Amino acid sequence: MTATASTVPSVARLFHDRVFASADREAFRVPEADGTWRSITWGATGERVGELAAGLVALDIEAGDRVAVMSSTRYEWITCDLAIMCAGAATTTVYPSTAAPDVAYILADSGSRVVFAEDAEQVAKLREHRKELPDVGIVVLIDGTPDGTDDWVITLDDLAARGRALTETSPDAVANRIDAIGPDDLATLIYTSGTTGRPKGVRLPQKAWTYQGEALTKLDLVRADDLQYLWLPLAHSFGKVLLSAQLAIGFASAVDGRVDKIVDNMGVVRPTMMAAAPRIFEKAHARIVTTIAAEGGPKAKLFGWAVSVGRKVSDLTLAGRSVPPLLALQHRVADKLVLSKIRDRFGGRIRFFVSGSAALAPDLAHWFHAAGVIILEGYGMTENAAGGSVNELSRYRIGTVGRPLPGTEIKIGDDGEVLLRSPSVMTGYHNLPEQTADALDDEGFLHTGDIGELDADGYLRITDRKKDLFKTSGGKYVAPQPIEGQMLAVCPYVSQVVVHGEGRNYCTALLTLDADALEGWAANNDLSGRDHATLVKSPEVRAMVQDHVDTLNGRLNRWETIKKFAILDRELSLEEGELTPSMKIRRKDVEKRHRAALDALYGD
Repeated sequence: MTATASTVPSVARLFHDRVFASADREAFRVPEADGTWRSITWGATGERVGELAAGLVALDIEAGDRVAVMSSTRYEWITCDLAIMCAGAATTTVYPSTAAPDVAYILADSGSRVVFAEDAEQVAKLREHRKELPDVGIVVLIDGTPDGTDDWVITLDDLAARGRALTETSPDAVANRIDAIGPDDLATLIYTSGTTGRPKGVRLPQKAWTYQGEALTKLDLVRADDLQYLWLPLAHSFGKVLLSAQLAIGFASAVDGRVDKIVDNMGVVRPTMMAAAPRIFEKAHARIVTTIAAEGGPKAKLFGWAVSVGRKVSDLTLAGRSVPPLLALQHRVADKLVLSKIRDRFGGRIRFFVSGSAALAPDLAHWFHAAGVIILEGYGMTENAAGGSVNELSRYRIGTVGRPLPGTEIKIGDDGEVLLRSPSVMTGYHNLPEQTADALDDEGFLHTGDIGELDADGYLRITDRKKDLFKTSGGKYVAPQPIEGQMLAVCPYVSQVVVHGEGRNYCTALLTLDADALEGWAANNDLSGRDHATLVKSPEVRAMVQDHVDTLNGRLNRWETIKKFAILDRELSLEEGELTPSMKIRRKDVEKRHRAALDALYGD
């Protein structure tokens, strides 16, 4: 399929058109301190964005200048991002969890002139490295008040007031900026968290986002009357592309980036759709399964029967076959007594979930489908604005990441690498011409670094990261990610897995266990009262995990089986440098940090 760009020149124009078309309709919902949710219209959002955009113009921000946002996911992140682009500038995204030295590097490398900082903690990072940030003229504080040290920090309301003052004398200042933005102008500079090395700034033009929004309108997926629950980090391309879809289609989003509030909030908001990384679905599955297992007795047996019936119906449905009358009757009973209760945990109105940013274990997708919950996997990366392929409601295949978006081309290289060409592909890495040349070939294809295959109907299946494949001393290649995904599906108590075996004569694994799930298991096995570190070292826990590893090994080729494993006494963390800000495992860093534990598994 030939790649075609959007007919809309910029994100700012897309937003302006949406406000004009849907001024009185709900755009966003935001949580209040008392637990209620406040609705905000497109018109009110447009007014706020206009004030902030004019404020940036008043600060002498020019077209193409970079303005950074370092904040968690919240409504203000969205208005600041849109204001930056309506001023003709480009957004530099910074995770709020980023350490101060890395913040300084990103802001200096990007040449960001203004920074929107969420709170005093983020401002402190900037002050710590202020001498390294000569380009940053103003910091705009989203929450709280400046400490009065100097006039370097102003509030969001201060910026809006400057915007209103400018508009009185130059009412067309923002409109003129919007009119001047072209599809090839820089929209966003996203620094990849990277599993190795320093972050690279990915330069995404306006057409990357407008194309994504337009392509998603052509799919049998999102509707204008949908309500999205948006929690994903907006510093990540997966979160950002959802905003493009919202601007193009006009649905509403309930916005709250607090991960620990997702389940509670979904029960209140009752969304119809949500996108998430696999870890969210893994944790939801583990919580449900382990809770029922801890209760035991007739309730556990009923649950197992209901899921089994749901799976039989699911398998027939996915195969395009009819459901026999007796099974259909059993399914109605199973759904009323058990399966509907699973859906109720997510608010009861979910039409579908979208999973991305990492591989979702097919077993988990099948389990949710048996409960009547559809998880559509998609594929993309920061370098192509997150959207390359996605499954659709009218045609989806579990275990694949769907078909290419309209206007995107995907092919498989001679070495199995996935190559992608699209209007949403980056123009390059910021200040890194050699790395850009390595990633983009002369035909405009992005070399993704992922290994995959296309089936006869054009569905893409990702098998692993090219750099993660390893060869055992016996000469056998092993793809660790599918094995890790299967382990997470097999054992609801395991939270993270790193399969190891490069140059070794067999495979091993480092495992971490979910503290909440394990606590429930312990209570049901006469081990209550022990702390997590003590529990994971107990012979009872090790035997339980070994049973699940044995189940996993029964599904694997002989050279892939996990011969030995070590259970760590804590989960891998961002603070220890073991995870990226988008929660991907830094495989090499984990192996280096836990080298002694790995060596012990080989008798070294």
